[in-house]
Amino acid sequence: MFAEGDWVLVHPQNAVGKIIEQRCLWGNTFFRVWLPSTDSIIRVNAANLLPVQSIVLSPHHLIYLTAATRIADALSQDVLLAPVESSVIPLPHQLRALSRAISTDRVRYLLADEVGLGKTIEAGLIMKELKLRGLVRRTLIIAPKGLVTQWVAEMAMHFNEQFHAILSEDYKSLKRIAAIAKTEARGMRTTSLEPSSLISPPSSIFTANANPFTAFDQVVVSMDSVKPPSNADSAAWERFEDLISAGWDLVIVDEAHRLGGSTDQVARYRLGQGLAEAAPYLLLLSATPHQGKTEAFYRLIALLDSQAFPDVNSVTKERVQPYVIRTEKRRAIDAEGKPLFKPRRTELAPVSWEERHRDQRLLYEAVTEYVREGYNQAIREKRNYIGFLMILMQRLVVSSTRAIKTTLERRLEVLSAENSRLSQRELFDAALNADDFYDLDGEEQLQLLLRTRIQGIRDEQTEVTLLLELARRCEAQGPDAKAEALLDWIYRLQAEEGDPNLKVLVFTEFVPTQEMLYEFLTQRGFTVVCLNGAMDMAARKQVQDAFANNARILISTDAGGEGLNLQFCHVVINYDIPWNPMRLEQRIGRVDRIGQTHTVRAVNFVFQDSVEHRIREVLEQKLAVILEEFGIDKTGDVLDSAQAGQIFDDLYVEAILNPAEVEQKVDEVLNSIRAQAQEFRQSTALLGATEDLDPHEAERLLAHPLQHWVEAMTTAYLRSVRDEGRSANGKKPGAEPIGKEGSHTIWHLIWPDGHEETVCFTHTTLRTPHLGLEDPRVLGLAMRLPSFVPGQPIPVITLPNLAAEIVGFWSLWRIAISTTDWNRRRIMPLFLTDNGRVFAPTARRIWDHLVVANPTILRHLDSETSYHIFERLWEAAEQQGNAIYHELVQAQREHLAREREKGEYAFAARRRVIERLGLPEVRSYRLRRLQQEEEQFREQLERSSQILPEMVPVLIVRVEPDQDGG
Repeated sequence: MFAEGDWVLVHPQNAVGKIIEQRCLWGNTFFRVWLPSTDSIIRVNAANLLPVQSIVLSPHHLIYLTAATRIADALSQDVLLAPVESSVIPLPHQLRALSRAISTDRVRYLLADEVGLGKTIEAGLIMKELKLRGLVRRTLIIAPKGLVTQWVAEMAMHFNEQFHAILSEDYKSLKRIAAIAKTEARGMRTTSLEPSSLISPPSSIFTANANPFTAFDQVVVSMDSVKPPSNADSAAWERFEDLISAGWDLVIVDEAHRLGGSTDQVARYRLGQGLAEAAPYLLLLSATPHQGKTEAFYRLIALLDSQAFPDVNSVTKERVQPYVIRTEKRRAIDAEGKPLFKPRRTELAPVSWEERHRDQRLLYEAVTEYVREGYNQAIREKRNYIGFLMILMQRLVVSSTRAIKTTLERRLEVLSAENSRLSQRELFDAALNADDFYDLDGEEQLQLLLRTRIQGIRDEQTEVTLLLELARRCEAQGPDAKAEALLDWIYRLQAEEGDPNLKVLVFTEFVPTQEMLYEFLTQRGFTVVCLNGAMDMAARKQVQDAFANNARILISTDAGGEGLNLQFCHVVINYDIPWNPMRLEQRIGRVDRIGQTHTVRAVNFVFQDSVEHRIREVLEQKLAVILEEFGIDKTGDVLDSAQAGQIFDDLYVEAILNPAEVEQKVDEVLNSIRAQAQEFRQSTALLGATEDLDPHEAERLLAHPLQHWVEAMTTAYLRSVRDEGRSANGKKPGAEPIGKEGSHTIWHLIWPDGHEETVCFTHTTLRTPHLGLEDPRVLGLAMRLPSFVPGQPIPVITLPNLAAEIVGFWSLWRIAISTTDWNRRRIMPLFLTDNGRVFAPTARRIWDHLVVANPTILRHLDSETSYHIFERLWEAAEQQGNAIYHELVQAQREHLAREREKGEYAFAARRRVIERLGLPEVRSYRLRRLQQEEEQFREQLERSSQILPEMVPVLIVRVEPDQDGG
């Protein structure tokens, strides 16, 4: 019979455990057994226990354990798993980002690579790595609305991860479905006495709290659809609270600089605060996180670790760099060590008015005069919101006759209607705030201004009527001068690039111009597709696919182009130029991306002898000097902010109002840009420099045998269970190869619960489902390793192609330390010869050999002999494992030191703030509270310093040569 302290084999778990208590109750004997593999205690009847002497390991079980420990060891170290288990081949800087991110327990980082370096891929790799290590199940991605579909597509394409986009309208539908499911579940509980009624309906994908965001484990939402409202909108508050409370493991925020806000009360910042507390792991993605605004950057970086950044003064280079992962374009290389990006060629293309375009020139001049008069009157009357409309009118007439005509028609409707009234405050209430207004592109600003029905200025209705007549006459006379120039340039570029099917990306600010160009080009035989901000995700995807395949020309607005990856095209024509150079850079960045194999060509149209032409000529020439002086690649790096929009709007307006002073006004703006460039250089230094990259790192990583280990572990485990004679539903577990696709084996698996599936363990482009560590069943095999216990019979094995002189005992040991908040472990192989010598290289060689070889079990040593061998091996393992133990302890001490320094800094900063309080009673009270918090913090550190070591044997075998002495 069994007794307390005995090691036993527990069925049906098939796990080794230790009896810790025996009880008898009403004639029934049962035992409480501790299972080391799961660190759990279970109650078992005596009938389900077997003595350890009866545990006889099969060859399949040996292979399973050997492969599982290789994987467990990889999981415990800094071996990167995600690149091996993904279809993407990472670039050197992306591998470096992944390596940095997983080097600590606290995966909360700012990914700040420059534009076009693939931050999405980096975030996906980190997510995949955390999933493979069993640390993440539920992931939330926050992105600008135009990028939601792109995130869903890229996660599926590169990582085989299914994400669900939940938009505002989807949320409402899911909320209703969840409420119905919750009501039905409640009804079942109240109307049935069956035990099964205590469980929610099995078809429901919602938790009992009817939170729609719990319907899926991987979700993408748009930033502005989930931010907390600025008013008492109960539905919006409910959506925000549901999002934050949905139980995320990882949160990824794209364009995260938008969370910084202009104050700590801005809705996007409060969204950031909620997200920072919603998950243990947080990734903030932004190419321009600082933007020259220290306060906003402080609010952003503090989301990662509020203790490390208690105040603005804590934002220093030394404190920021551990939280930032950044690569500069000029340092980025490909797998061959060559620069990742090719040089680009940008040229200004002046468009002249011919005699046949005389009325178009008159229209431009008339609208410019209308803008000049209207803007001056608006300023005099302090009605700045009319000034915004005037600015747009100038951009519209430069864009196309169709654009200005359409807007004049809508403006005339407003002026003809009664009660057209709007205050500046109402305008910015509609636009959220002034910064957000400048964040909008031209089409979005136009729609906002026209919707708000701005009151007219003096005699405006008459003037608009005359302008509209002229615009209609121009349109009736034939194509715009710029449209004709576009056609000439397309043919010219075809010839220069030597490609009669050259793909061209054309950008315009306004939808009416887009519609006109579509008609103009299709009538001349081109296959054309259009993108704009009004299109839904399905339509956007359809257009992108068409452009990638048969369409020659894509015409896009700025909002339509957001998030595009068009590396297969290398020519961009900016049909009208946004006044802010940052937007121009963003447009070109759609094709100037990783994977671009041609020199990118950008052609910028501008009317010759116009105010805009004069500004662009002077601006481009002088900007180039400043950027070169500061070592900056592109204007967008120093101008990625709403303030830049206002700076350039003001520049163009001043030039329109006073054409003779263009150069002076440009110089004033350039002085401002020079100051921003200086700030940019300082803020870039704050983020840290890019380290040298290794071009061969990906090659070495992709040669990693992880996928082979997973395949060997899983198939050997299922075969070992079959060897034990277990079955479920009449099906015996097992794993059989049923064919190949290329060089990859296709397996038919039957799991112990009877579930069957056909899988492949390597990533391919084929249809067979992939099975890897992201599957909880597979990960569990590596993480829940059984223990080898004293007295368990030791198998004597022989391995083919192993030198005959290798004779002795080979074993695997799990060495670990744990504290209240820290757990680390390593797997140590040990080879002990019969004369008591330890050979570490031989131990590793056998470990490698066992995964690929088919061991033969010659016999098993009896229990008593095995027990004495175990004692010898324990002593040797304790001695050999001492170095690993101290390595783990040192890592834990360094972790504690970082936490102590961070905590002490935060408490000191808070103390300084409290000591400045004027009321003695309040100051004294808060200092006492702070002292109590600090004492609790130190007590927690003390508890965390108390280490519990552990050394557990996983496998012991005796190695002997085969019978033939091979």
